[in-house]
Amino acid sequence: MGKKISLKGWMGPYVALAIQFVMLLLVYALLRYGFYAFNSSQFPQVSGVELLTMMLGGVKFDIVALLYINILYILLLAIPVPFKYHGTYQKICKWVFVVSNSIGIALNLIDYAYYPFTLKRTTGTVIDQFANEENLYKLAFDFAIDYWYLIILFGFMVWGLIKFYDLFFLQRPVRFHWKFYAVQLAMLLVVAFLFVGGVRGGWAHSTRPITLSNAGDYVKSPEEMNIVLNTPFSILKTLKAVNLKEEHFFTEEELKKLYPVIHEPNDTASFRKLNVVVLILESFGKEHIGFYNKDLDNGQYNGYTPFLDSLIAESYTFNRSYANGRKSIDALPSVITGIPSIGEPFVLSVYSGNRTTSLAKLLANEGYTTSFFHGAPNGSMGFSAYMQLAGIQHYYGKNEYNNDADFDGIWGIWDEPFMQYMAKEMDQMKEPFFSSFFSLSSHHPFKVPEQYANTFPKGTLPLHEPLGYADHALKEFFRTASKSDWYKNTLFVICADHASMTHFPEYATMPNSFAIPIVFYYPGGEGQLKGVSDKLVQQIDIMPTVLNFLHYDKPYFSFGFDALDPRQDNFLVSNIGSSYNFFMGDYYMSYGDREVKSLYNLRTDKLLKEDLKGKNLPVQDSLMRKLEAFMQQYNNRMIHNKLVAD
Repeated sequence: MGKKISLKGWMGPYVALAIQFVMLLLVYALLRYGFYAFNSSQFPQVSGVELLTMMLGGVKFDIVALLYINILYILLLAIPVPFKYHGTYQKICKWVFVVSNSIGIALNLIDYAYYPFTLKRTTGTVIDQFANEENLYKLAFDFAIDYWYLIILFGFMVWGLIKFYDLFFLQRPVRFHWKFYAVQLAMLLVVAFLFVGGVRGGWAHSTRPITLSNAGDYVKSPEEMNIVLNTPFSILKTLKAVNLKEEHFFTEEELKKLYPVIHEPNDTASFRKLNVVVLILESFGKEHIGFYNKDLDNGQYNGYTPFLDSLIAESYTFNRSYANGRKSIDALPSVITGIPSIGEPFVLSVYSGNRTTSLAKLLANEGYTTSFFHGAPNGSMGFSAYMQLAGIQHYYGKNEYNNDADFDGIWGIWDEPFMQYMAKEMDQMKEPFFSSFFSLSSHHPFKVPEQYANTFPKGTLPLHEPLGYADHALKEFFRTASKSDWYKNTLFVICADHASMTHFPEYATMPNSFAIPIVFYYPGGEGQLKGVSDKLVQQIDIMPTVLNFLHYDKPYFSFGFDALDPRQDNFLVSNIGSSYNFFMGDYYMSYGDREVKSLYNLRTDKLLKEDLKGKNLPVQDSLMRKLEAFMQQYNNRMIHNKLVAD
C-alpha cells in the first residue's frame, strides 16, 4: 500500500470533502467530454468554442447532481461527533462514497450508448418505460455484451475512485473539547448553506431551483442541451415529472381534419415586415382593467389601468380571452412558442429539450433582429435559458441595465426606468425587429417606488396600487416609443402572464381565474386593428395571429388558432395538474380522471350555478371530441418530439 496523506485536525473532514468534490467535478467533466466524443455525429454544428462553453456551463449541473448523490456521505463527514474518526466508521464512509458515485458514473456511461436511440438524456420516466418489460435481465445482458468496452471503462473508473479515496485518511485529534464541537457545528452550518445554494443553483431571492431547461443558457439548439446536462441530474430532476401517455382517439387523417396544428399559408399577399413588440404584463388579470368591466359595481367601476384602457380603445381586443396557465413560467412558451403547459410547466418538463418553433425563430429566419427584456437578474425564472432555446438573439436583463439605483430590492429593476431603457435600446435596433418584454413590478410584495407613494389608488387588493404604477410605466413607454421612427411600423401585442387575486364574485369562478386581456395594437394601421371581438382567444393564439397578420408565407407549427379569423369553431384549453379546463362556443367543461367533471353555459350562467353534466346535451360530445383531439396531438407530438413543421 502506498503512502497516505494525513488530514490532521478538526478541519480534516471538510478538507477531504473539498478535495473529493473537486475530483468528482473533474470526473464529470471527462464524462461530459466522453459523451460528446461518443456521440459527436449527433452534434455536427458544435464548434470547439461552443463545446468549451457547454463544458463550463455543465459544471453547474454537475454540482447539483454530485450534491444529491453524495448527500449521505456529506452528512456522515460533516456531523460534529468524535467517533467519525474511528476506523470502522471511515470504512463505512468510504463505501458509501464509492457506491454512490459509482451509480452516478454508470448512469452517465449508459447514455453514451443509449442516447442515439432516444436523442435525449435518460430521465425519471425510464422507470415507467421499462416497468412492464418481462425480459429486462436479457436486455441488460445484451446491452453489456454489445457495449463491453463501457463496462471495462466503468470498472476502471470505479477502481480509480477507490484508489483516490485511499490516498487520504483522517487523523484523530488529540483532544475533544467544547472548541471542537463549536467549530464542527459551525462548519456543519457552512456545509448546509453551501449545499442549499448548490442544489438550487444560487442563493438569490429570484433564483428558481435549477432544472433541465436551464441548460438552454449555454446552447444554440435544444438537442445540444444534452451535452450540458448529466444523466443523474436529468433523472433526479424528473422523478416526479409528468410522463404523458400516447393517445389514439382518431386516425391521423381524422386528426388533421379535426384539429390541424401545422398552419399553412392561406393568402397570396406579400409578407409584410412589420416590427413586432410583445408586452407581457405581470398579474394584469382582466378583473382589474376597467375597459372590460363597465357593468361591474353597478356601472361605477373604473379599474386600475387608465392608460391601458385608453390604448385598448384604439386596439383590437376580445371579450373572452384567457391565459393557458396559472404561473409566469407558463406564459412565455404559450405566448412566444404557441405551446401550453399540461400537467406541469413546459420549461420544467422532460419535453423542454424538444425542437420547437417560435415567433422569434420564424421571424429571425426572415431577417428580423430578436430580443427579450426582463428587469430581473438574468437567471431569474429560467427566462434567459428559455429565450435562448426560443431563438432570441439578444437578452436584456438587470445585468445589462447595470444600474442598481433603480433596483426594487427584491425582484429587479422597476418597470418605468426599465421600459425606458427598452425603448432606447429598440431605437438602436435594425428593422424589422421582434422584441418581447416581461414586467415585474406588479408582483408581491406589492410595492411602488418611494416617489410614487400615495400616487395610485390603493383599491381593494394589495395588487391594485402596483398595477397603477405598472400602467403608468406602460404609458411612459408608449410616450417615448411614439416619438421613434419605428413606432408606426410596429404591431404591438399586449397580454398578461396570468390572472391574479380577485375581489368581485364574477371573477372568483374557475374559468375567470384564467381571464386576461389580449390586445393587438397597430398605430400605423389606420384602423386595421380596432374593435372588440366575441371570439374565444388564448395565449397560444398569439403566434398564429401575428404570423397571419404579417402574411407569413411558410408552414409552421402551433397548437393555437388565428384570433383574427372570423370563424368561431376554435377552442381554448388550460390545465391544473391532471384536470383540463376546456372552452368551446358558449360552454366551459372541466375534465379529469377520464371523465367529464362539470359542464356550464358561460353565456347564461356566469357564476356557474347550473351544472349541465349528464343532461345528454349534444354539445358535451362535441366538446369531448375536440378535447380528445387536443390530447392526442399534444401528448403524441410531445412524446415523439414533433413540434415543428418539417
